Amino acid sequence: MFYRAIAEPRAARMRRARALGALAAVAFAIGAIAGAGRGPSASAGLAARFVQAWTQGQYTRMYQDIDAASRQMTTAERFARAYQRALRVATATRLRVAGRPRHVGSLMRVPVMVRTRLFGTLALAFDLPIASTGGEPRVAWSSSLAFPGLGPGEVLSRQTALPPRATLLARDGSVLAQGSPSAPGQRSSPLGEVASAVVGSLGPAPAARQRALEAQGVPPGVMVGVSGLEQAFDARLMGTPGGRLLATSTRPGGAARVLASALPRPAPALRTTISPQLQRAAVLALGGLYGGVVALAPATGEILAVAGIGLDGLQPPGSTFKIITLSGVLAAGIASPHSTFAYATHATLDGVELSNAGGEECGGSLELAFATSCNSVFAPLGVKLGAARLVETAERFGFNADPGIAGAAESTIPAAGQIQGELALGSTAIGQGQVQATALEMAIAAATVADGGRRPQPTYELGRPPARAPRALSATVARTVRRLMVGVVRGGTGAAAAIPGVVVAGKTGTAELKNECSAAGSSGSASESSAGEAASESSAGQTQEAHPGGCQGAASDPSNTDAWFAAFAPAIHPRVDVGVLLVKDGAGGATAAPVARQVLEAGLRPGS
Repeated sequence: MFYRAIAEPRAARMRRARALGALAAVAFAIGAIAGAGRGPSASAGLAARFVQAWTQGQYTRMYQDIDAASRQMTTAERFARAYQRALRVATATRLRVAGRPRHVGSLMRVPVMVRTRLFGTLALAFDLPIASTGGEPRVAWSSSLAFPGLGPGEVLSRQTALPPRATLLARDGSVLAQGSPSAPGQRSSPLGEVASAVVGSLGPAPAARQRALEAQGVPPGVMVGVSGLEQAFDARLMGTPGGRLLATSTRPGGAARVLASALPRPAPALRTTISPQLQRAAVLALGGLYGGVVALAPATGEILAVAGIGLDGLQPPGSTFKIITLSGVLAAGIASPHSTFAYATHATLDGVELSNAGGEECGGSLELAFATSCNSVFAPLGVKLGAARLVETAERFGFNADPGIAGAAESTIPAAGQIQGELALGSTAIGQGQVQATALEMAIAAATVADGGRRPQPTYELGRPPARAPRALSATVARTVRRLMVGVVRGGTGAAAAIPGVVVAGKTGTAELKNECSAAGSSGSASESSAGEAASESSAGQTQEAHPGGCQGAASDPSNTDAWFAAFAPAIHPRVDVGVLLVKDGAGGATAAPVARQVLEAGLRPGS
């Protein structure tokens, strides 16, 4: 009886539990159905997907979500271009969805945020008409959907107002250039033509820059910097354009709605590294000669002056390149300053006589050979150094690299594998063959020695924290090269650069441009620092018989040689460094060294 009384209530409870479970299942199913009715619609999902793809620039995916009628109206390419153009007009930089899609009448509205360069961050919305294609929702597209905030029959446009161009200042705060000319040319400067070589000029934007400028809000036809400082600092000098972003009706007589507006903001005056005193000295020293001058502050790489083709004029550097060859030889332990070499009038490489300047006899210690720029010593040293180490050393000095200055050309040396044979290697070691350099690069080479072996990064930006300069050579080697460069000015080929009371370190160069030897001739003529074209063009590794009468080429003709000089002063704690190139103007020691001296003197005066 006891067990029977307990069993009957448990069975009843189980029956009641099963009944409640069934009712709960039915209620859950009804709730799920009701909940599904309240969930996002297919149209909302389409709208969210379409606009999210827009924020990511996935125009092909967007095109797949428009209806068949819209696809007949526009191609995928035209569809994508419409969106890309609208973003450029708006100067958009970032897009994001700002909320969930919702029905607004017959449309799906999707709020978005558009960050722009000119108008700040805009809160807008896409109003998407939805059509049904085969039972599936699709966007009924029109050109008014190329940008949020546009209504039917509207396109996006912009009216732009530019601020005045910012003033360019010298390192002492004086004006280098000011005003905003509407025609190509230079802005006004108190320095007049003295400033033009470094300031540069304004002109129509190159085709390669036009799209980027449009995205920044700069309208077509505006004068932009095309050379010099104007080019280097163009974006900073231009300031921030203003204007109005408009939804313009395509209907005749239709009005335009303002979506956003902003006032133009001029940039502050920009102070540069240029020294008016050195700039004037560089331009006056160059005078009417065709060539280039660049002056640097060795420790910082700050460009103090530029004249002529100092940044972009590429020529064989001649014996100024021996700074690099000497550095490589010392670093490799091939020779020391006191190593001695036989006196000779030439070196024979691959059976070709590579002569000294005027066939003179030179040799002795390495220090003396550097001071007298002795080819018969340095060409064979280049062969001992080898192409790989010579090229590597040159690249540490900045060859085969972008100098990082707008409008500056890259100085080049062939790859080691392209310098075949002793003659080609010897010619390269004395700055001939296929080596090409600018006055800027040779100024950098001298500055590298001046700064203890670290290669400065040239800059126009005053007060910019200098980047950690890459080390081109050890401090020990740099000190030795500096001492030998002092010897060039004290008693060698660079005596014309000497300044009373100041220790100047320098290196001359005279690069021969052509050689008058016939193909049958085999004696490579050289001026102070050249092997001539006959040497550089000789077949790699081919041994030839020396012509009995020799071949002096055309080194005696000043119009056949480029004159070079690279220097810094004072030799200890240098303040100014200079590179000089005079195209077809004789020997470096005779013509380029005096030009360098004038610039160095200006750089050593108080207030420079």
